[in-house]
Amino acid sequence: MKLKGRSLSTLLDISQNEFFYLLELAHKVKKEKRDRIFPKRLINKNIALIFEKSSTRTRSAFVLAAHDEGANAEFLNRNDIHFGKKESVKDTARVLGRLFDGIMFRGFEQKTLEELIQYSGVPVWNALTDDHHPTQALADMMTCQEKLGNLKGKKLVYLGDGANNVAHSLMIASCYAGMNIVICSPESRRPNDFIINECLKINKETGGILEFSSSPMNAVFYADCLYTDVWISMGEEENKETKERIELLKPYQINSEIMDATKNKNTLFLHCLPAIKGMEVTEEIFESRNSAVFDQAENRMHTIKALLIATMQD
Repeated sequence: MKLKGRSLSTLLDISQNEFFYLLELAHKVKKEKRDRIFPKRLINKNIALIFEKSSTRTRSAFVLAAHDEGANAEFLNRNDIHFGKKESVKDTARVLGRLFDGIMFRGFEQKTLEELIQYSGVPVWNALTDDHHPTQALADMMTCQEKLGNLKGKKLVYLGDGANNVAHSLMIASCYAGMNIVICSPESRRPNDFIINECLKINKETGGILEFSSSPMNAVFYADCLYTDVWISMGEEENKETKERIELLKPYQINSEIMDATKNKNTLFLHCLPAIKGMEVTEEIFESRNSAVFDQAENRMHTIKALLIATMQD
């Protein structure tokens, strides 16, 4: 796979074959780590980690993935550098591109990420923007493979805010995998039309199915996975419509009633974390035997390591 030197803005930047290649590589490096094998494929590589939004899993995963492979990861908090304030994104990109071999960006606007890609001259990886979260979706699919085996035809239901970054990337990943993904949300919180159309194009090649529902009890019937995310994203806490959105999304909470409605005692519960227990999911479901959330969290590191190797290894 010819991924060296390439950026990952969204999962639409890669093909279905490249998507599965990254997952295959992630399974390989996970086994290597468990066997205490560290090939150091990225020795003397340097990676800049730009954070506009704080993180537990993303920062830990990138730092450890880089370290395991012999690379150095430098954390750059927005408050510590001139990024987008005293210095333009364009100028920062050109400086970092001369100093580093790759750049991770976790922040707000997709256009900021695109500027980094345009002007840095090195691979740039989207570790979350308002529109996409591709590294999370790779970890989600890896977890589903571990728990379910072949994903083609498996049913994944996402409940809650269908207009957010996690839902968008999860849709693309599920369609590449040939899954039946149902976005169960209020009409007003449906996904982006462009992403819907791109997913429908992918499904013509993969046999995947994309459906929409506003009825949780109907949507989850015989689901293999139930997935949710926080209802209020980072940076939106003070928005005036926050209370209205919470009220709107209350019927989409994943609880024992919703889980029972799947008629499948082995339905996985997935969440990208952090979770607000008692809001989008109950404590009971979060801590149940069906929950695979900490497998997902660990797999962030393995899929990110695969991405770094694929795009930077000499």
